[in-house]
This record gives sequence, structure tokens and C-alpha cells, in this order.
Amino acid sequence: MIHLRVEQLPSGAVPKPVWLWWSGTGATAEDADRLWQVFLRRFDIEHTFRFFKQTLGWTCPKIRTPDAADRWTWLILAVYAQLRLARPLAADLRRPWERPSEPHRLTPARVRRDFRHLRPKAACPARAPKLTSPGPGRPPGRKNTRPTPRHDVHTVRKTDTAKRKKKTSTTPRPRRTG
Repeated sequence: MIHLRVEQLPSGAVPKPVWLWWSGTGATAEDADRLWQVFLRRFDIEHTFRFFKQTLGWTCPKIRTPDAADRWTWLILAVYAQLRLARPLAADLRRPWERPSEPHRLTPARVRRDFRHLRPKAACPARAPKLTSPGPGRPPGRKNTRPTPRHDVHTVRKTDTAKRKKKTSTTPRPRRTG
């Protein structure tokens, strides 16, 4: 355990001590400096994952195989890289409460906001799609002989511990069953 105490914060706030865990032994002053910097960078990492999930839809599709999940993750990373590379081309479409930012310092979220203006400027390396007709599919009346494999994602669900009460009838006479 490494206990860090800051003497003074730039904002003038009261500094609180921070405990960091490190698996190594014999930490030097350089190690403590590096760990403090890594601790500060964790906010960037957390916001990046939040952007992947909420804005780019990393966790939205219902993927059936682990290989497809890997491909989807690589696709999301490629989209993120493209947003970072498109920074000089994008205008700063900011919300009223956001401060203006220089074009080379735009976040990927701000670049994505201007994507509708970027798309017509960008060259399309692909040709027009070929016209195709849908395949025949499975003949009517035949069962699916190859069901899709399902993979457990280990979601925790609440168990219903309370006994369910039987609903009593509000009518005076019993219903006919025959």
C-alpha cells in the first residue's frame, strides 16, 4: 500500500490522502510518481469506455459468438481511431455550457456531432453495392436443424422470495368449466 499526501491543490481545496495499491515491493520515489500519474489517468480510461458503450454502441448488439464479439470490439476501436483522425476536419459544435475548443483538441464526441457535415467531404473508397435478391431461405414447414448456439453471459437476476398470492374471484358465482 502506498499512502500519498498532497500538500496543496491548485484549486485551493482541502487535499485528502490517497491510498494506492501496488503489487511490487520496494517502491522508489519514481514509482510513486508514476503510480500517481496512472491514478489520474484512470478518469480518461473510464470516460473512454463510457463513450464506447453509450455513444458508439459497444454493448448494444446481441452477439452470438465470442469471435463476433472480438470483431465488433475491433470495429468500435477503428471507429474511435477514425474520429480521432478526423479532428482537424470537424467544426466545434458545442453545447451552450461547453467551452470552445481548438480544432486539434476536439474530443471524439464533438467530432461525432459534426459527422453529418464531414461525411459529404470524405471520399468513399467503396463502390456502389451490387443489387441482389434475397435467398430462398428455409422451405416452409421445415424445422431449423441447426439452432443458434447461445453463450451464457452470467447476469445476476433477483430471485422472487415472496410467495405469490392467488387472485380471488370478485364474481359471486363460480365459472362453468364444462
